[in-house]
Amino acid sequence: MSRNALVIGINTYSYERLNNLTAPGRDAEAVAQLLEKYGDFKVTRLPAVKDKQNNTIRVGKKTKVTLTQLEDAIVQLFKSDGKPPDTALLYFSGHGLRKSKGIQEGFLATSDVNPDMGSWGLSLQWLRRLLQESEVRQQIIILDCCYAGEVLNVAEVDPGDRGFGRDRCFIAASRAFELAYEDISSNHSVLTSALILGLEPSQQGWVTNYTLVDLLTQQRNAFPQRHIFSNSGEPINLTRRWTAATKQLAASAKSICPYKGLAYFDCTEEDAKYFYGRTALTDQLLEKVRVGNFLAVLGASGSGKSSVVRAGLLYQLQLGRRLSGSESWQIKILQPGEHPLNSLALTFVDSGLSDIEQATQLAQAEDLIKKGSEGLSELIAVTDTQRVILVVDQFEEAFTLCQDSSQRQQFFECLLGALPKTGDKLCLVLTMRADFFGKCLEQDYSGLAQQIQQHGIAVMPMSPEELKQAIVEPAKQVDLEIEPELVKEILADVADAPGYL
Repeated sequence: MSRNALVIGINTYSYERLNNLTAPGRDAEAVAQLLEKYGDFKVTRLPAVKDKQNNTIRVGKKTKVTLTQLEDAIVQLFKSDGKPPDTALLYFSGHGLRKSKGIQEGFLATSDVNPDMGSWGLSLQWLRRLLQESEVRQQIIILDCCYAGEVLNVAEVDPGDRGFGRDRCFIAASRAFELAYEDISSNHSVLTSALILGLEPSQQGWVTNYTLVDLLTQQRNAFPQRHIFSNSGEPINLTRRWTAATKQLAASAKSICPYKGLAYFDCTEEDAKYFYGRTALTDQLLEKVRVGNFLAVLGASGSGKSSVVRAGLLYQLQLGRRLSGSESWQIKILQPGEHPLNSLALTFVDSGLSDIEQATQLAQAEDLIKKGSEGLSELIAVTDTQRVILVVDQFEEAFTLCQDSSQRQQFFECLLGALPKTGDKLCLVLTMRADFFGKCLEQDYSGLAQQIQQHGIAVMPMSPEELKQAIVEPAKQVDLEIEPELVKEILADVADAPGYL
């Protein structure tokens, strides 16, 4: 398995309004050494100089890097003429620039930039397009510079575009409107200090992009700077200690059945650790939630709609590993039932309160819900969180169980009418059997059908590889192994069976 890394640290700038730096060269060399020592990466340094004393190649502290050199090196990493590596990592430390004329655009500053003459450096939009066209399956991008957050304005992070998808990790030092800064208590920047700590494995086993962002999330409260990140796809192995590892599992693990049968997987750690085969679909759902405020998940009965929303989408939001800050969002789940307005009001009741307090809170919520979308907007506005993810599971119950057409209409108006009133704070997620979409077309229903058409995701049957994961991987979690021939036989048996999931 080939693993290539391009590590860039630019200290020196010709443009008089950009100060020369000291941290980027140190930061880049420290990261390069960790990747070589613990990650089995073939590392290319830029700028590269020879350390005559130790006869080694190091990141140059005073050597300049031109735009042409930077572009050529990045193209060689992600889109070379030869066979692409399995894993490619790009690390950049240096100045970042933002061009605000016409449209806002971020750039990685090279030594020869001169904004007064129209030379801004390497465009992050160019980098985004290159990554989308790259055949490298595992892509890691780490940008430690001011305005680095610009790269995360990615319109397309769909890992299902090639085969079973690309695995991507973006980490940036600051949001697009913040300036990166150095940690005055360290020789390294704030982000790279955290990266060095996270990439140096303290025990056996791999450090992945997901465990790395766990560490960044834990540390960000200690600093005013907020690192931002976006992960998609399967975990990417970054570093580990190269010693023989022994796997010890509790003796009781083998008595656990890791399969749910006809029940859905819920958004708990206990369920999610056995949920496999839907990584690409989960990534699609996460991207829809990241960029919008409405998502409808449609599929046949038994296709796994509830499972992928709960154990896939919601569990990943709770972890906060794939979307920055999502671990602090509030998630509310309901099934419409016979009285959908009452079910909606119940989601705004704190189960940790006393019975009397819960009754009071429920009465207040019901009064507001009776006001329709205005009332729901008020409830969302006073909820102490950046975003509220409101999930209506088994949405078809609004047609099958609710017999009161006026209440059904009020329920739809309440949900859909609140979306434009709450901006990005409310995100509505529906799961519904696909055969009920026709019901949504029978009346206007506050634009329900149009929303589903524009923002719907279909749960398709698993591919053979995904189904294999769903069979094999849960067994591994309880220290069991399924014979390959048995897996083949199962796949053959269910190949054309409807609802095999």
